[in-house]
Amino acid sequence: MSRSEATRPVSVTRLADIVLAAQLACLLEASAPKPGNVSPGRRFGDMGYEDFLVSALALADALRHAHESPIGATVRRAIDATARWTRVNTNLGIVLLLTPLVRAAARCPEPGEPAYDSALRAEVKAVLAQTTVDDAREVYVAIRKAGPGGLGRAEEQDVAHEPDASLLEVMALAADRDDIAREYATGFATTFDVGVPAVVAARHEGLSWDDAVVETFLTVLAARPDTHIARRAGGSAAQQVSAQARDVVTAGGVRTAAGRRRLEELDGVLREQGSLLNPGTTADLTAAALFVMLASGGWSGPATR
Repeated sequence: MSRSEATRPVSVTRLADIVLAAQLACLLEASAPKPGNVSPGRRFGDMGYEDFLVSALALADALRHAHESPIGATVRRAIDATARWTRVNTNLGIVLLLTPLVRAAARCPEPGEPAYDSALRAEVKAVLAQTTVDDAREVYVAIRKAGPGGLGRAEEQDVAHEPDASLLEVMALAADRDDIAREYATGFATTFDVGVPAVVAARHEGLSWDDAVVETFLTVLAARPDTHIARRAGGSAAQQVSAQARDVVTAGGVRTAAGRRRLEELDGVLREQGSLLNPGTTADLTAAALFVMLASGGWSGPATR
């Protein structure tokens, strides 16, 4: 029997720290001035920074039980809680990413060992491998309630119908068109291979949390076209935005005056058409990377890593 086939005992203190890390990841991600996203003083017509604050707080109860509740039930509970406080979809992608991560973190040893991240990654894969049709069914209900933009229709296991495959299996079917689904299918490859190294390096090198979040966001966006943009504005638009992010990174990003100018220019371009070019999936992946760092003891700074 693997570790994940039975609930690993987790202390009350450790569980509280994991939930706090998840909420803090949401708050840090929402607070940083990422191009084309909502942040303090920057809103879209139907949503503002306050919607993301309350959404982060609303997740507490669902995530507190993530280690002992099925993934699908946790996702649905989190989306239901969010919907009681805001009418817009602020966190579906984040909830889908954080739920297995939180469940896996609660089943890992205490952080502090050099191999903690690899242990967490292995545990995430084990957690995902155990998902069921019931998990898929609950997630489908949550997705329909959140109503993400540009969802479209799928030939197999469409979210408008009842699934007959496990959550991991239905996510694998959508992996080529949705990077949240791709994380499930790949064991969170972008989170662990791109996002986490970026935020760890940024903090080690003295960047503030805001700058570290923006740099991580740019790194992920430069590496992969945002599938939220692709669904709503087309693949060509997503590719173009990703190329523009690479230009910002090449110019130095948040670390240079030239990079910051390019960053502001990119933000202006992304906002010209309202939220159409919002790199929302990249923001979700950034939050996932932040959680991994925070859950492994990364809040206090470079000395803890």
